Amino acid sequence: MGILVLLLARPLDTKSSVDDYIFRRKFRRFGRLNIGETREPKLVAPQGTRVMSHANESSGTPVQPALADLLARYLQRQAAAQAAGFASPDMDGEVVPFEAVPVQPVDPRLAWQEALAVIAYFRPNTDCPTGQVPPDWSTLVAVHEPEVALAFCLGNFPQLMRNVQPLLQRANLGKLRPSATRSLAVPALLAWTAEQNEYPQILLAIGALRLARQFDRAAELLQEHQANVPAEWQAVWANEEAALLWQRGRAGEAAALWQSLPESVPVLFNRGMAALFLEQPAEARAQLSRAVAQLPEDSSWHHLGRLYLALAEMRG
Repeated sequence: MGILVLLLARPLDTKSSVDDYIFRRKFRRFGRLNIGETREPKLVAPQGTRVMSHANESSGTPVQPALADLLARYLQRQAAAQAAGFASPDMDGEVVPFEAVPVQPVDPRLAWQEALAVIAYFRPNTDCPTGQVPPDWSTLVAVHEPEVALAFCLGNFPQLMRNVQPLLQRANLGKLRPSATRSLAVPALLAWTAEQNEYPQILLAIGALRLARQFDRAAELLQEHQANVPAEWQAVWANEEAALLWQRGRAGEAAALWQSLPESVPVLFNRGMAALFLEQPAEARAQLSRAVAQLPEDSSWHHLGRLYLALAEMRG
């Protein structure tokens, strides 16, 4: 059962149980949590941070950095994020969605790296433009609702799986498949996608539009460039076509398209994922086991694949 509660940014101790997972989440906001046999929390400062020293150990009065220093560091980080296109969205005047269970915010930079990961499996010698972040990306990451049936494709990132409880509680996983829902308002992204005329930027535009649920515009781009896809990008293109079908709620069509494509790590992953949420656990096991074996263990997609594989094994 411990495999079901993987942290998608890093491996989780397979001895952990669902209860341990819930217990850890309660204390996550305070730093890294060590839990011994007594289940008494011991807080440890997160890696890369310093524990404050005490001027007087008997009084316990902490010596804090100067406010000016803290402000300077904060502004430097914000400026660097702004320059790279990963600045936090301005939510003033907006209603910010939140979950009852505390959820650690997703880092837009990490999400962008994971959203590009699929290209390496289709085009291993391609230098993907990691610095060219689409407009509204940080907003998309911040406001996107959690999902559980995630295709391995451009634009998707495993951290969209923010809560495993629906997977553990649903008898019918088919009810967790994506369906066409209201699109997000991303005017700057829409303008940016219209300007893309090279590869892989066209594919990145389609992936970003799908993530924003701008399904009609993504379909228009697919139709517009369908006849002129370079041979070296056709495998990625077909995977994106299937992913758009999947996200629009056309699960059967998406699964059939993935079945028709030549084998690759993303295609094996997506065949298994689709089979799992189409209530075909034996097929899901066969495909996911092969995909997971070829994904590096430090990849978030590896851990998501292991989660899906564990669910398939539990269901027969």
